[in-house]
Amino acid sequence: MIHAEVSLYPLKTQNAGDVINNSINALRQEGVAYNVGSMATHLHGNEEQVWSSLKKLFDEAQHSGEVSMVVTITNAADH
Repeated sequence: MIHAEVSLYPLKTQNAGDVINNSINALRQEGVAYNVGSMATHLHGNEEQVWSSLKKLFDEAQHSGEVSMVVTITNAADH
């Protein structure tokens, strides 16, 4: 199992909240466990689920334009 902390930063938009929410909603299709925080979303699952979810998150966000994504990943049991 791996854990990821991810933050999305939509650029050059007045609708950053919508971009972030649409991207997070796309995670429902991935079957990964996630918790949304005020500054980051925490994902955990097997490697395939987490990596696939990160790609889905980024792909969904970039449909709206430029975006930066910051990710921290660990395989430590206590993160």
